[in-house]
Amino acid sequence: MNEVSAVNSALSNFSIEKKTSTDPKSNELGQDAFLQLLITQMENQDPLSPAENTEFIAQLAQFTSVESLDKLNTNFESFSAQFNSNQALQASSLVGTQVSVESGKTLLPNNGMVSGTADVPASTSDLAIKVYNEAGTLVETIPVGEASAGDLVFRWDGMSAEVNGEMLEWQSPKEGGHAAGLYSFKVMSTQDGEPTALGLSLSANVNSVTVGQDGGMTLNLAGIGAYSINDVKQFN
Repeated sequence: MNEVSAVNSALSNFSIEKKTSTDPKSNELGQDAFLQLLITQMENQDPLSPAENTEFIAQLAQFTSVESLDKLNTNFESFSAQFNSNQALQASSLVGTQVSVESGKTLLPNNGMVSGTADVPASTSDLAIKVYNEAGTLVETIPVGEASAGDLVFRWDGMSAEVNGEMLEWQSPKEGGHAAGLYSFKVMSTQDGEPTALGLSLSANVNSVTVGQDGGMTLNLAGIGAYSINDVKQFN
């Protein structure tokens, strides 16, 4: 028997006709089949011109490399599926919660409150929070006065305001408070002798979450639109 006929004979053991009904149907050359082919090749090589040991080692190394890559791909696909599943579960838990993102506007909910954080670069004595309605009309000026450098945290419910945990007392021009709706905010102070609008992030309700094919999540926020989860400054 020459080498070619021996290999053909070994391959015939893995033909479709000789597979049982319980054998998995696959066109892949498995590890056992590869080793049997390699042994058959060694047993039937020309004794006058045998193959070098390095040739067999090279074949084994190549098969092992391909098999390892195949297992790596399978494991990665499994990890990717599990990751996407976890992302979807995390996304569902965010619906109905509040997050803070960089924005100058947000929705004041019924019987709710807006939370905001302003970045004060240097101490000031004349800081004020200005509130505008959806038409762009100034409806409220909340005088804060002195503020130190750092984060200034405020809360507004349409009737009263709290800054850094302390309630402010002032005469609001709107009797009975402001109705729920979309409002814009500006936190103003004098910096280097110039009136300056400070960096601001506001709270918003998460209405829904979209999970992309890459696993990235987009939060659809009430009144202000879509934001990447990477843009969230704080989970309230």
